[in-house]
Amino acid sequence: MTRARRAKQIPLRTHWVMLTVLLVCLSGALLLHGYTHHLYGTTPDGEAIAEGPHNAVPAAIANGGPVIDATTGAARSVRPRAKMIAITFDDGPDPVWTPKVLDLLRDQGVKATFFVIGTEVVAHPGLARRIVAEGHQIGVHTFTHANLSTVPAWRRSLELRQSQLILAGATGVSTPLLRPPYSSEPNALTNADWAAVKHARDAGYLTVLTTQDSEDWRRPGATQVIANSMPKGAAGQVLLMHDAGGDRSQTLDALAKLIPRLKARGFAFATVSDTVGLPQPVHSAGLVERGRGMAVIGAMRLSDGTLNVITWLLYIAGALSVLRAVTTVIAAKRHARERYWSWGEPVTEPVSVIVPAYNESAGIEAAVRSLLASDYPVEVIVVDDGSTDGTADLVESLNLPGVRVIRQLNAGKPAALNTGLLASSYELVVMVDGDTVFEPDAVRMLVQPFADPSVGAVSGNAKVLNRKGLLGRWQHIEYVVGFNLDRRLFDLAECMPTVPGAVGGFRRSALQRIGGLSDVTLAEDTDLTMALCRDGWRVVYEERARAWTEAPASLGALWRQRYRWCYGTLQAMWKHRGAWVQRGQSGKLGRRGLTYLMLFQVLLPLLAPIVDVFAIYGLVFLNPVRVGLVWVGFLAVQFGMGLYAFRLDGEQAGPLWSLPLQQFVYRQLMYLVVIQSVFTALAGSRLRWQRMERYGTLSVPPAAPSTEGFP
Repeated sequence: MTRARRAKQIPLRTHWVMLTVLLVCLSGALLLHGYTHHLYGTTPDGEAIAEGPHNAVPAAIANGGPVIDATTGAARSVRPRAKMIAITFDDGPDPVWTPKVLDLLRDQGVKATFFVIGTEVVAHPGLARRIVAEGHQIGVHTFTHANLSTVPAWRRSLELRQSQLILAGATGVSTPLLRPPYSSEPNALTNADWAAVKHARDAGYLTVLTTQDSEDWRRPGATQVIANSMPKGAAGQVLLMHDAGGDRSQTLDALAKLIPRLKARGFAFATVSDTVGLPQPVHSAGLVERGRGMAVIGAMRLSDGTLNVITWLLYIAGALSVLRAVTTVIAAKRHARERYWSWGEPVTEPVSVIVPAYNESAGIEAAVRSLLASDYPVEVIVVDDGSTDGTADLVESLNLPGVRVIRQLNAGKPAALNTGLLASSYELVVMVDGDTVFEPDAVRMLVQPFADPSVGAVSGNAKVLNRKGLLGRWQHIEYVVGFNLDRRLFDLAECMPTVPGAVGGFRRSALQRIGGLSDVTLAEDTDLTMALCRDGWRVVYEERARAWTEAPASLGALWRQRYRWCYGTLQAMWKHRGAWVQRGQSGKLGRRGLTYLMLFQVLLPLLAPIVDVFAIYGLVFLNPVRVGLVWVGFLAVQFGMGLYAFRLDGEQAGPLWSLPLQQFVYRQLMYLVVIQSVFTALAGSRLRWQRMERYGTLSVPPAAPSTEGFP
């Protein structure tokens, strides 16, 4: 057995656990970010809010003071003492305006009360600490500026609890003071507001409303802000202002004039608790509370950082997708113009066709008969690699002239091909999978590029035969749009990384010079092609050499095939990594071919789960119409590429109707294959050879589609 067969297959279950944990953590980070940044807080304080009935609000509260203790017994409230003013600031801290407000208050010798939003404290914890350090009072304005009167009870608890934890983690203090967003004076309380106030009291909070609104949120001008803030008579006031939420220059200008004027009238400024005569409510938080608060802050910062990283990764994924679309289409257009360029004098020498076979009884007869039907002289060598289903007996029983059968113990596909090479009679060799049928002119077309002595191998055009059903259509689309467009690009760039096992032509002398086929990777065709490039041979694509192959008919079979392909390609890329720094044909393979594979067949699929998770995030928390338009735009690019690729290959565009569905099932399967392959490669595990299932659908090859008249 070959080394690839002897290697023990180590099942990697832990990487799926790791991937699941990663996706759960990613989803959790995005959920937290979406909740804290997009679910609430879009409506500023003071904006008109729908009113409701007031009959459940006790008269003592509606007609009482702004600081409310909604006990289960007789609810009570207190008013500010005469000639006392508590200036309160909502919605901060803000990195621009809060420092300026603090500077002004320090210069004026005034202490105020700041009702801060939890998410803003996370963003600017130093400002929250400065508020406390400079002797100002601090209270909570909820976690995300949510309207407590309209959210469910569990969200009220979340808003209050998280705000308190964040304050403890950022400043080391705990406060019972609460300013509900969108609140105003006590007489404006509705039944829903009162229910929220009582819920907050049960959680240990005193609700602080206002007696006077400066209406600085309207930005009416500093003069009007001053007029709105001047008390009528000598009654004490709780004045509402803002240190965040936009441009607060009018608030600063008004304060600079308002404070001296009120001092001149005999008013004193103090915190809310001092104004109403309550004991100092703010106290130091316990160590456990601080630790939990720091954990919340860390989680929120991690979610912010995660979104920043995801945003950049999305830009990278988008750029890679656009780059691939543009480069492949431009290359395909140029390749189409040059496809009938003559390689030189027509090649007419006979060809040896090698068919490695392991349990291929379902389709081997159709494959061999299609080769004998070629309009070109061939000898067919079927190498039976220890089949147990009578493959060799079947071929021998056909008694077909020009067909030889070689039997060997099971040793793997590379060994079977090497056996066929040793037995071949001619310099030009065609390698064919046992599940593939050739069109009559395929061999002739495939060998014409060998008129150029620099050409060492030729890739043909593999087409999906069993394209009924969604899975068949999707693979058909992938072969035409993905594989064949890429091959046109690789041909122009002289960096072809793979001649497919289904249809490829080679110089036997070139293969002998590199030591034949190697069994150290699972993608022997990719390894062989890269070895030829590194040996200085040119590898080209001949789209007119069409062969029809049997594609997997189940998701399980497709997974196993693509897993082997992807893992084998990674093995080959690693084996030939030295090409990146070499010159000549080898350097073209490295710097062009391997770079392309790394960017578009490894990195881009690895970014795909992030794109999908963010798309769900966008539909829930962002503008779903905009997200939908981005997806439609992406699909339009894919559809445009598909139309052009199908046109180049002379295919009917009907299967492209399934392209949107392909994005929801097939694409996810393909990127999971890449993820599994990368994890397997990083773990250093080896895979056994996995044979394709055969379905017996091979028959006489379909008529070649016409490509006349296409550029």
